Formats: sequence, C-alpha cells, structure tokens
Amino acid sequence: MLEKASWLTPVLYVILILYAILTFVPFAWALSASFKPLSEIVSGADGLIPQQFTLENYQQIFIQEPLFGRWLFNSIFVAVCVTLGNLIFNSMAGYALARIRFPGNQIFFFLILAVLMVPGQVTLIPTFLILKSLGWLNSYQGLIVPSIVNATFIFMMRQFFINFPKELEEAAALDGLGYLETFFQIVLPLAKPALAAQAIFIFMGSWNNFLTPLLILSETEMFTLPLGLNTFKGQYISYWNYIMAASMMFTLPALLIYAFFNRYFIRGVTFTGSKG
Repeated sequence: MLEKASWLTPVLYVILILYAILTFVPFAWALSASFKPLSEIVSGADGLIPQQFTLENYQQIFIQEPLFGRWLFNSIFVAVCVTLGNLIFNSMAGYALARIRFPGNQIFFFLILAVLMVPGQVTLIPTFLILKSLGWLNSYQGLIVPSIVNATFIFMMRQFFINFPKELEEAAALDGLGYLETFFQIVLPLAKPALAAQAIFIFMGSWNNFLTPLLILSETEMFTLPLGLNTFKGQYISYWNYIMAASMMFTLPALLIYAFFNRYFIRGVTFTGSKG
C-alpha cells in the first residue's frame, strides 16, 4: 500500500502541473497579445514577449468604443446585485428548508431538486416572454431579477445549515430571538465559508453570462462586457489587440473576487456536503 502511494503522488503532481501549464499558456498568450499591435498579432510572430510593446490597446478600447466604460459598469452592477440577491435569498431558503418544519417542507425540497434537472436553455424562451410582458427587456431588472435565486445554491445552503450546530440556535431562542433574528444575527455571520463559495460561483456565472443578455438586450448602451467584446469583431477584420486588452480588463474583477474569497472557498465546498 505504501509502495503504491509512493509512486502515485509524483504521477499525480506531474498530471496537475501539465494541466496547469495547458491552462495557463492561453491566458499568458492573451495577456501578451494585449500589449502587441495588431500587425504583430496577425503576422503570427512567435514568442510571448511583445516585440513592439505598447499600452495603446488599453487606451484605444475606451476611445474606439466610447461605451466600453458603460459596459464595464453594467457588468459590475448586474454581477454584484445578482450575487448579493443570491446570498440573501438562497441562504434564507436553505435555512428554512433545513431548520423550519412547515407544511410542504419536503415537497418544496423535492421541487427544488426537480428544478436542478431542468437545463437552463429550456427556460430561456419562457423567461423572455415573461420579461417582455412585464416591459423589462433592455433593463437592469430584466438582467437581475430572474437570476437572484438559484436552486443549486438553495440546496447547497440547506446542506450547510443541516450540519450547523443547533446549540447556538437553541441559545438564541432562550434569549428570545425569533427565526429572523437568529438567522441574521447568529447563523449568517458564521456561514462565511458557504457564502464565500456561493459568492464566487454566482459572481463568475453572472460576470461571464453571454446568452441571457444576448436574448433580452438590443440597446447597445445596456450591453454587458461579454456582449460588448463581441462588437470588436467585424465582418472583414477582427481587432484582436483590442479584444485581448478588453478581455484582460474583463478578467481582472473575477480574479480579484476569487483572491478575496479564496481562503473561505475550500471550507465552504467541504462543509456543504454530507448529511441529507
């Protein structure tokens, strides 16, 4: 058994290192290309180090497309609102399913599990028709409201709260706190690992979302960054230098979010398994 473990660990590390290299090289090329002129990119010149280093691409994305700043704001505003909404509503729903015994508790839980089995693409057309009837096309509420609850993370938070120590809630009840006070004052502050894991997944999903904005947005000033980046691709020429510079700007907030919540991330994923 020990002999097997002794050779298995180095092999695993080699596989992980190779995978890391394969993942990092495209990102390194994109970062390098963001500092190259278009002529150097299309020439197919080898090497990650730019031969003609320039910051003009980053300057030009705000000049070439005056709405780039608006797209950046739209993406940040929508992603932050969607993330905050999910953290609140998913956590409240998960806590109710885990701790509060009410008529239909199990039925609601199984309905949520059923929703997990429905592909998101199936709900695109019904969502579009509902938003159209509400007059929410080309609006922030149309981007935010349908996304502020997520069945996957309701289930995840339920699993977390099932494993949460009941003694703390019983002590809060003895002090006269109700469910809402106990949840917001005792439970939620101690759920940081699960909230951090949820925040990373939700923010990244909203930040990278292309299909939903494509479906409900037609006004250019309402575009999010994934849609806006697509405008740098023309019928006859694609400005890859601008696309790479804009992509780096697009990547930065996601990296910052992951770096900020990383220390809670593994704990959150670990704590949300087990008991059902």
